[in-house]
Amino acid sequence: MQTVSANLGTCTVELHLPETTEIINMSKPTHLAEPAAKIKAALNATSAGPSLEQVIREKLKTNPAPKVAIVISDNTRPVPYHGEKGILWPVIEELFAQGIKAEQILILVATGTHRPLTMDELRSMLDPRIFATKIEIRNHDCEDPESLVYLGETQRGTRVYINRYYMEADLKILTGLVESHFMAGASGGRKSVCPGLVGKESTYVFHSAPVLASPLARDLVLDGNPCHEEALEVAKKAGVDYIINVTLDQEFNLTGVFAGELEAAHRQAVEHLKSYVAIPLQKEYDIVVTHAGFVGLNHYQAAKVGVVAIPALNKGGRLIIVANTTDQDQIGNPTYRTMIHLLKMVGAERFNQLILSPDWVFIPDQWQAQMWTKLFAKIPPENLIYFSPPMPAKDYQIIPCRDGNLYLPPEQRYKGDLTAIPKVVSAAVAEEVERIRKEEGREATIAYLADGPYGIPFLPEAGRSH
Repeated sequence: MQTVSANLGTCTVELHLPETTEIINMSKPTHLAEPAAKIKAALNATSAGPSLEQVIREKLKTNPAPKVAIVISDNTRPVPYHGEKGILWPVIEELFAQGIKAEQILILVATGTHRPLTMDELRSMLDPRIFATKIEIRNHDCEDPESLVYLGETQRGTRVYINRYYMEADLKILTGLVESHFMAGASGGRKSVCPGLVGKESTYVFHSAPVLASPLARDLVLDGNPCHEEALEVAKKAGVDYIINVTLDQEFNLTGVFAGELEAAHRQAVEHLKSYVAIPLQKEYDIVVTHAGFVGLNHYQAAKVGVVAIPALNKGGRLIIVANTTDQDQIGNPTYRTMIHLLKMVGAERFNQLILSPDWVFIPDQWQAQMWTKLFAKIPPENLIYFSPPMPAKDYQIIPCRDGNLYLPPEQRYKGDLTAIPKVVSAAVAEEVERIRKEEGREATIAYLADGPYGIPFLPEAGRSH
């Protein structure tokens, strides 16, 4: 047996896999030494448009007391907002240096359709100096009509409702993380605005069934990706003066800082990201083992690793996903619970027929359930073994998978014990290895996707280009 590590964000577990398992890794990026200096340098750089100082000075020429909105991500993204890698405080320092006062600044949490963050959560993720300044911090609320304004329609017919406080700002700055995204190609950039700051109704086209059914709505693809194009159109309509985005490695070290104009800085970040996260494969495998990483704080987010694994799987193969769901809701929003349960009850084919029907009434969070159907076009739900120790038994009843707890003795099930993860993985792999030996008379091919949702495997001969 060989031992491998699975970094689940808040903890690391050791898995024991057969010696024949092929370990599939993305390239190891170089992390930035002296990150604080690199952040300052990025803010002063002009390779992707004017520096932050230049942008602020231009605003001050026409408005000596501008309102400033700084958009941050919520805690479903590991954006570095504190410590020497923190990207938020250097932006605020530059604003202060140019004479902007704390009362002119608003920090907006781009929650999208996610729940609002509590003050305790904000304090745990942001630089403590921010709270000492008394800068206002406000959660976006996609369901509060009083906090939204209407901007008109996009070319695809999205009725754009967007955060009122963002639109009232004279200077609009976005912060975020650029990582591969299984719908929009990559996170960061325009996604801070759409879906981060739009009304719930405005997600209906951006996350609609026809848009997400596009073969170009996938990891690391921007050109021709309708999900990316819609988000970018909304962000441009709302206006963005400056962005600072980062890329990270598995240990959450900075691998790049990209600042400047919305499109140019984001494109630079995506190209850098591709250089190390895209993984060409030589074949597909009978058994794929992987993990949900930091993003797997709930089942909703774990969909990302399910989709990432598709190119590595043989048709009808077996996928084993382990996670550590630490969110308040182990599955996700109530509407996602409804949609994922519907998917389990009717199956992937019927689910897609329903949501693509002209008679279907759009339901928020249907998009994430739709992404799971892409996996179930490759393997049946019973060939997905999903295991997160904190998840209660009742939650496994509504998600399409084989409950990983069933590989444990009854007295060890649903105990929240992370040390059970290696036992479940070993048992699930051994079961499938034995089945293939008996039924097909051969040895199973096994792969471990060591980077979870962060490394993006692809089959070059299938025409998937990065």
